[in-house]
Amino acid sequence: MKTPYKNIYNVLKLNRFIVLAVVIFAMLSSTFSLWMAFKTNKEALNSAFAINTDGSIIPLKLVTQKENFKVEALAHLDLFHNYFYNIDASNYERNLEKALWLGNSSVDNLYRQKKADGVYNRLLQYSLVQKVLSIDSQIEEQNGIYVFRTITVFEINRGSIIDTYELVSSGNLIPVDRNFPNNPHGLLITNYFENTLKKINDES
Repeated sequence: MKTPYKNIYNVLKLNRFIVLAVVIFAMLSSTFSLWMAFKTNKEALNSAFAINTDGSIIPLKLVTQKENFKVEALAHLDLFHNYFYNIDASNYERNLEKALWLGNSSVDNLYRQKKADGVYNRLLQYSLVQKVLSIDSQIEEQNGIYVFRTITVFEINRGSIIDTYELVSSGNLIPVDRNFPNNPHGLLITNYFENTLKKINDES
């Protein structure tokens, strides 16, 4: 008995259905894979991971990272302004060397300018004591760049005369590799500039 031939149109319809099913499944699979990749990437951008002391992984949100950055940035600025302006005849070389680790060439250029102007020679000659009284810094993020403005109040003790000054300075902060103990916060001051300096008090 001969096997009857299948209707060619039915075979083609079946083949077309199989092809369409495979194509649709492939498209759905690709779409799902792209969506998962996008979701995973978004989650990765919004979180970081740290290793705890017991070896476990701790997720950290970017919000927390930014909060931590601000704390470290303020500490960095406080450290720099203390080193750069809290000086006397006995510690100025050591303090200025530490301050130069916290900024780039803009800080070094300012230091060289002050040295050329005889600021540190007068410190030695008259045994002046320059003491920082307060440091108030504000930090803003502008197009991915961290900009700061700092008000430093310090006094210069000339023995019988104490003059108090207010210095307004500004610049940018960029992340760099941490360098203990020279740069513990892993930040660098750039574009540093002393904007204004005014005497706010005279005491005799």
